[in-house]
Amino acid sequence: MTPKSVFGFSILNLGLCVTVLALDTEDFPFNLPKGSGPWIRPTVGNPWPFPQQWKTSNEFLVIRPNLFQFKTLQSKCELLDIAFKRYYDLVFRPPRLFRCKSCKRHKHWKSDSSFVGYLDTLNIFLNRPCTEKPELNMDEHYELKIDTDDNPGEALLVSQSVWGILRGLETFSQIIYSSPNGIAFQVNRTYVNDFPRFSHRGLLLDTSRHYLSPRIIKKNLDLMAQSKLNVFHWHITDDPSFPFESEKFPQLSALGAFNRYSHTYTKSDVREIIEYARLRGIRVIPEFDTPGHTQSFGNALPQLLTPCFGKDGKPDGTFGPMNPVLNSTYKFMEEFFSEISTTFPDHYLHLGGDEVPFECWASNPHIVDFMKRNGFVGNYSRLEQFYMQKLTDIVDSLQKGYIVWQEVFDNNVELANDTVIHVWKGEDLYSKEMAKVTSAGFQAILSSPWYLNYLHYGIDWPRYYMADPHNFSGSDEQKRLVIGGEACMWGEFVDNTNVIPLTWPRASVVAERLWSAKTVTDAKKAAPRLEEHRCRMVIRGFNVEPSNGVNFCQVAWD
Repeated sequence: MTPKSVFGFSILNLGLCVTVLALDTEDFPFNLPKGSGPWIRPTVGNPWPFPQQWKTSNEFLVIRPNLFQFKTLQSKCELLDIAFKRYYDLVFRPPRLFRCKSCKRHKHWKSDSSFVGYLDTLNIFLNRPCTEKPELNMDEHYELKIDTDDNPGEALLVSQSVWGILRGLETFSQIIYSSPNGIAFQVNRTYVNDFPRFSHRGLLLDTSRHYLSPRIIKKNLDLMAQSKLNVFHWHITDDPSFPFESEKFPQLSALGAFNRYSHTYTKSDVREIIEYARLRGIRVIPEFDTPGHTQSFGNALPQLLTPCFGKDGKPDGTFGPMNPVLNSTYKFMEEFFSEISTTFPDHYLHLGGDEVPFECWASNPHIVDFMKRNGFVGNYSRLEQFYMQKLTDIVDSLQKGYIVWQEVFDNNVELANDTVIHVWKGEDLYSKEMAKVTSAGFQAILSSPWYLNYLHYGIDWPRYYMADPHNFSGSDEQKRLVIGGEACMWGEFVDNTNVIPLTWPRASVVAERLWSAKTVTDAKKAAPRLEEHRCRMVIRGFNVEPSNGVNFCQVAWD
């Protein structure tokens, strides 16, 4: 039985809302079919996200796995050599590719298509030296030709950068399709000219509220690459736990992690994850959120936090946000972020700055006295500004850029020109904040409409698909300051067991919005491609959830 509508419930946990709702099918941008069979039938050999320019035909070439090779004439690039092996396995050796042992081999299986030859090589032309590290504004443009008029009988992938080659390899892997019996591999004559609309296309995972193993993080990085996302925002610590093993302050994880032996990330783990991401053209930006969301710091270093006082004027044994009035707080931050800046090579750090509770500060007589002496009595936003100003000065001295949640901007902290403001409040009201941030001359990324932890019963992805970082009133110059967005999966109700199916393919929908042209907004047209993309991820061995209701994938389930 499928209900038209049911009552939902919401759980407010530490300021983050996890909502479970049933959606009315009348809200869908397309009609659900009735009768037998799948609701949405997948396309065959269509890429996700949709390219900027894509031309294809029903004429196809057959690929023979035993003869096929990636070939490049450039000097050796280890990153590409590793990618060639990875993509060969993704296309020809996925763990769940259905192969019918009793089926007869068919030379050609698509009756409405024309066989035009064999394709044994993809020629790769990288026009510039192989760079080592992905970064903001990296060139991801590529051109892919499969038996085009100016390149007959051959396949060619061209880019100015190794990152463009990686994105082109992903598209090439997606337009190859197998016959229903899993025996033949084919690719249509195709031309692709492609590049991303936004340079920052991210996924946030929260490893404090539930620990995610490095193995699961790597699986998410694989899935990010398969949707051309390029930023892993690692919300690594928060109130519940401190899983990061600091070499300067080892007691933080020893006393702050859920389990110091099984639920921490060693420096080796971190390096491995960063390298795994790098090989897929993905940046890793860590977030160590302060001054709020810091209770796990206090398990080892309670002197960092503000003691809260009761109505009797005495400490009540609880602690609030970071103590902003002690020099020792900033001495710790200098040492801690110095270590973080060398551990994580990306230019940017995420400094948090959101949801700071002021009640404890207001109860503490030392805080109140400090505020009187500095001329901002009762203005706790001003006190937060004081703290964030000190912290951003420290990060500036480390020659790092930083991203902050929108509260830091809203509270008028003086920020460096290259600061990125992360807009997260108001799922349907973000346009005013985006206009405000960009009119002040700051770069912005958007997450407000893409909180994937807001769980919905039914087909919920069109609501993500229709949101856009440019949906606000502003000049062209303001729109250029929007560098992208992030899908967020907060961790109250996800761990190793369910983070992948709850995140994917819903995060892929955000990925298409951030990659494809602004005019690509038809959810009805996107649904069959998303269905194929979901099945492709299942064939490749990932347990991702159905996206369009009743369906099936041509896979060999384990």
